[in-house]
Amino acid sequence: MSSPLRVIFMGTPEFAVASLDILVQNGYQIVAVITAPDRPSGRGLELAMSEVKKYSVSKNLPVLQPDKLRNETFLAQLRALNADLQVVVAFRMLPELVWNMPRLGTINLHGSLLPQYRGAAPINRAVMNGETETGVSTFFLQQEVDTGKIIFQQRTPIGPDETAGEIHDRLMAIGAGLVLKTVQAIEQGSYPQLDQQELIGDPEPLKQAPKIFKEDCRICWSDSPLQIHNFVRGLSPYPAAITDLVSPEGKQYPLKIFKTSFENNTHSTPAGQVETLNKEQVRIAVPGGYIIPLELQLAGKRRMTIPEFLRGFQLNGNWKVAL
Repeated sequence: MSSPLRVIFMGTPEFAVASLDILVQNGYQIVAVITAPDRPSGRGLELAMSEVKKYSVSKNLPVLQPDKLRNETFLAQLRALNADLQVVVAFRMLPELVWNMPRLGTINLHGSLLPQYRGAAPINRAVMNGETETGVSTFFLQQEVDTGKIIFQQRTPIGPDETAGEIHDRLMAIGAGLVLKTVQAIEQGSYPQLDQQELIGDPEPLKQAPKIFKEDCRICWSDSPLQIHNFVRGLSPYPAAITDLVSPEGKQYPLKIFKTSFENNTHSTPAGQVETLNKEQVRIAVPGGYIIPLELQLAGKRRMTIPEFLRGFQLNGNWKVAL
């Protein structure tokens, strides 16, 4: 009888916890969990553990938190663990001397249908682009980011009003199941390896998923209603689409918008003009129609619905959003 697989798990945020948990629940020997160092957090800047570390501590799993993955002490610790396989979910880039260490290699779970949406923000970018389908992929790590041979994929639809946060939660669960399926197949020695180059060459161009910065989150009010609606839901709930609400006197109020609906119609209202309807609804004129915010947050305030917002904020006169 062969020895049980010795598995190292690498991950940091909540998205990774489900994959770690499903391996633990199915009896896999997790010889170490590698996660980010504790970071200052909150107003008191107290050190906070990553979600993966919180889970690992609760399960008495050994945890390593290297600042640098090329540190010789850390590399010596990795070698001493003598892992058969490494599983990576939502972690940082690994140097080759780390991902090439286990005898069975290192697998990664990615939140897209590779080779589409390689990069740090695949879920956000797919929703922002108005995709109607996404999924998860497991693949073997190699030198270039997100380019290794695909093992398994699983698809899921994206609804027209679903947010990135809702897709994130669904893919977290789907991805955990796919990680388990992948580890089981590797353990049995029978699994596909599809070169991503074989999937490139469709008429559809490759779409990338670069990291999202604050400057990428500002709404362009000259876009179409559908483009803005997709942009908002693709950034919701985090990092959130941003704009500035401008009073008739020119005072600006920073604003995050989390949910919208929209309507297409022809009108002559200037783009960015804000209108209040029946004290229950706000709409913002854009080329070809209107954006109807449903949930938003003023700087320093809590997230609220539009009726809640209008009870405390009077939009009398010529209000607009900054173009």
